[in-house]
Amino acid sequence: MSDSKWVSASMPYLTPRERGQADAWGAEAAARGGKGGQRIVHAGEVPASGEVADLLGVAVGEAVVVRRRVIELDGQPIELTDTYYPTAIARGTRLAERGKIPGGAVTLLAELGHRGVRVREDVTARMPDPDERETLRLDTGEPVLRLNRVTFDGAGQPIQTDLIVMPAHRQRLRYEIQVG
Repeated sequence: MSDSKWVSASMPYLTPRERGQADAWGAEAAARGGKGGQRIVHAGEVPASGEVADLLGVAVGEAVVVRRRVIELDGQPIELTDTYYPTAIARGTRLAERGKIPGGAVTLLAELGHRGVRVREDVTARMPDPDERETLRLDTGEPVLRLNRVTFDGAGQPIQTDLIVMPAHRQRLRYEIQVG
């Protein structure tokens, strides 16, 4: 895929889907003539790292639920996404299981009564670690973008955080902001 063909916008990934709609990634890939998929490599409870604890507003080492995925386009890995949830929201739900969630996790969160109303994203660039380089099939010297996203509910509480790693030369991030 050429560097200039893929533009990624966050909004579709923050909006719950209607019943029967495909998940946001599958729909976006299909609209552009591709096949989007994901491999869930781990789901369950883990102790919160310092970064995750800070983003979710929990104590370091406190149990959180994570879904670790390799996002694919036409069978090729293009993104690594670890999504974390407070256990009070995700324990005992499909968020803590390896299976695919119809309509995606944001849809399930809304069904569980947790709607995101504000999102904060931070994007940085860095060199990948050896595991990221291997999984994303990167050559030595190819940097990655790291996007940290926190979704907050109406009370200002974090309900989800995503730590996303993607090859820098394969992505262009687009932000559209409505003012006023």
